Amino acid sequence: MDDALQTDEELALAAAREGSDGLAFRELMGRYRERVWRTCYRLMSDAHDAQDAAQDVFVRLFVARKQFEGRSKYSTWVFGVALRTCLTHRRSRGRRQRRVRLVEQEAIEAVPAKATGADNYQGVDLDHLLAKLSEEDRALLIMKYAEGYSYDELAEVFLMSVSACKMRISRARQRLKQQHSEAVA
Repeated sequence: MDDALQTDEELALAAAREGSDGLAFRELMGRYRERVWRTCYRLMSDAHDAQDAAQDVFVRLFVARKQFEGRSKYSTWVFGVALRTCLTHRRSRGRRQRRVRLVEQEAIEAVPAKATGADNYQGVDLDHLLAKLSEEDRALLIMKYAEGYSYDELAEVFLMSVSACKMRISRARQRLKQQHSEAVA
């Protein structure tokens, strides 16, 4: 059967049976390369970090290719791996970035503020507001609203019930709204 006509799940089963240079895994990688990178970019907020994370995702998918059991859609499994990989990458870079931000903040505070109206404008930076949320809440909001995942898909990826997923997203949105109102006040 032609790889382009096979489902992701059929290709995943074929990839689990083939050797290290298998056509089925390469076909799956081609199908998911862009979507995984886009998801990583949205979760990482940096193109270089997203590229590193996406490569790590495909390495993990390759190493774990025999672990896909077909209980869910292959895409759900892939994006679960992508999510956990990005969260791990974000946590590991967190300490380094906090030190850099402290140095940058000290440099900004050392520069006197300008008095002109245009320079006093303070826009709301969504990335900055999202960064104040927990890693999982941030990822939930990004995957729901930027990537368009359904509550059912998110519940499966985050290993929670659909109602817990809805509640978690609702609470994260409330925190985001509260931060926004505090930022513009």
